[in-house]
Amino acid sequence: MHIVITGGAGFIGGHLAIYLKERGYKVTCIDNLSRASKSTIKTLEKEKIPLIISDIRETNKLLEIFKDADTVIHTAALISVEESIKNPSLYLDNNTIGTASVTKACIDASVRRLIYLSSAAVYGDPIKLPIDEDHPTNPLSPYGLSKLFGEEIIKTLSRLYPFDYIILRLFNVYGPGQSEEYAGVITKFINRVRNQLPPIIFGDGEQTRDFIHVNDVCHAVELAITTKNTNNVYNIGSGTATKIKELAQLIMNIANINSEPIYSAPKPGDIKHSYANINKARKLLNFTPRINLEKALKELMQTS
Repeated sequence: MHIVITGGAGFIGGHLAIYLKERGYKVTCIDNLSRASKSTIKTLEKEKIPLIISDIRETNKLLEIFKDADTVIHTAALISVEESIKNPSLYLDNNTIGTASVTKACIDASVRRLIYLSSAAVYGDPIKLPIDEDHPTNPLSPYGLSKLFGEEIIKTLSRLYPFDYIILRLFNVYGPGQSEEYAGVITKFINRVRNQLPPIIFGDGEQTRDFIHVNDVCHAVELAITTKNTNNVYNIGSGTATKIKELAQLIMNIANINSEPIYSAPKPGDIKHSYANINKARKLLNFTPRINLEKALKELMQTS
């Protein structure tokens, strides 16, 4: 089976390409390299995974690439909430128009299945916890809005054309190779602690997040490739809430740093609490998170 991954030189896309190749899939990556990781590019070369330099908004070029694909996994996106607030048109253009372009190319190339990596940011500030897939969507940033618009484009076009889709709403993904500039809180905390500096917490630290390892995300995508339960939206998280101040303390403990975190003003667009109800993914995808947070943090401290 031939899998094409958009954003294949990025953090999640790169991990996914290697994960699927190891499991026997033929994998091709597409990336415009605007925010690609040099180490990921080198790894793709080493693994002999083709990397085509192209922008997802070039629909005609995508059409040629997709003609031989059984499934397209759309991971390409700009992901900074702060940047999206400063430059909303950039995010709506890249993420939303880009997703429309990818979807149209899939339709024209008769691709059997489109898997779209969305975000928990589509939910906004939750009115109930844990968050299930029926929770109202009310994004607080142009980033979240761009991902939600992408979902709606896919759903609408699937009603007009015969293709299967699966939307995976990812919670807080972490793992080796995550960039500093656009990384999640775990990578930023670890990089601070490595330099013998205490983590910086924006807000009071009581806010909660649901951290899911990138390899667990790869496992969820693999299940989405073969499932019969298509045309569905699934939360992909650990199903566990972790306080940010507890995360900071855990990382400092692992590094044997006897200090206190630095507290700063909350960031605009940040929500207070977020963690996933993953019952639907458990039942219909047979998805179960397998990677323990503390164990993974120890490995990250040693390797990344």
